[in-house]
Amino acid sequence: MPTTPDNKPATEWQELLRMAQGSPMVIERVRLPEKQISIEGQFLLPELARLAMEDQVFVTAFLRSHGSIKEMEQVFGVSYPTIKARLNRIAGLLQFVETNPSPSGAEVLERLKGGEITADEAIRALEALK
Repeated sequence: MPTTPDNKPATEWQELLRMAQGSPMVIERVRLPEKQISIEGQFLLPELARLAMEDQVFVTAFLRSHGSIKEMEQVFGVSYPTIKARLNRIAGLLQFVETNPSPSGAEVLERLKGGEITADEAIRALEALK
């Protein structure tokens, strides 16, 4: 059986990620055995699940350390620049979702109609959409 970098047996998921070597994967069947439900179709993996197992471990450690690079240095036994470089490399692999998207023209007009914004604010918002 293949092993992980720390010589533990690899799970089937880890082995699948290793074989894919970063290539896109499409899941075609999802089964929830405890609910006796199966769904077939084409499902893309979430961004984090597409990362190599080592990067998933790194991200998990980063979250558990509450983003403390100093703690990450101690956990991984590497320097600050090494941690930053790895974070930057992983961030480059992920697409970020806009958490505060611009409102659509229709939304701006609805806000104007509802009295939430002034005509000047609506004009600025609509001009920003161009």
